[in-house]
Amino acid sequence: MTTPCKIAVLVGSLRQASWSRRVAHAIAALAPPTLQFDELDIGQLAFYNEDSEAKPPPEWVRFRDQVRASQAVLFVTPEYNRSVPAVLKNALDVGSRPYGHSVWAHRPAAVISASPGAVGGFGAHHHLRQVLTALDMPTLAHPELYIGGVHRLFDEAGALNNDDTRALLQRFLDRFEAWIDANAPRHHAEPHA
Repeated sequence: MTTPCKIAVLVGSLRQASWSRRVAHAIAALAPPTLQFDELDIGQLAFYNEDSEAKPPPEWVRFRDQVRASQAVLFVTPEYNRSVPAVLKNALDVGSRPYGHSVWAHRPAAVISASPGAVGGFGAHHHLRQVLTALDMPTLAHPELYIGGVHRLFDEAGALNNDDTRALLQRFLDRFEAWIDANAPRHHAEPHA
C-alpha cells in the first residue's frame, strides 16, 4: 500500500475512559504506518427511523460518508446484558440503510470484545458477528479476540501495561492487515447490499 489504509473504528461504549476505547487506542498505537485508525463518533447518531430517510439527519449523512471513505472497519465492544450496546447496533442500522445502499457491504471487518469479566464479552462478540454476516462484511475469523479482566491491563493514565496483551494485539493487528489486503474491494464505488 502506498497510502495508509483507512480503518473506521467503532467503539461500542460512550464512556470516554471506557475499557473498549482504551483497547482501541492501544491497537492504533501498535499499528504500522500502512494502517490509519479513525474512531467514528456513534454517540450522536439519532435512532434509526425509516421515516427520516426522506431527509436524513446530517449526522447520518456524515457517518455514512465516513464509513464509505474507509477501506475496513474495526469494532471494539463491551458486553451489555450478553449483547452489544444499543448505540453500536444503532450505528450498524444507520449505515445499512437506505436498503440497497449499505455502507457496510463487502468492507473487511474485525471484532474485539473486552470486559472486566472472565469471558471477555463473548456474548456481545458473537451477536456482533451475526449482524456483520447479515451486512455482508467479510469478518476476520481468527484470532478471535476476547479480552477478559481488561480493567487490570491499563495503568491510571490509560496506557496498556501488559506485555502479553500487547503481543496478542500485535498478532491480531498483523492478521487484520493481511485480511484487509485479501478482502478489500478493488474499486471505490459505493457498495450495495
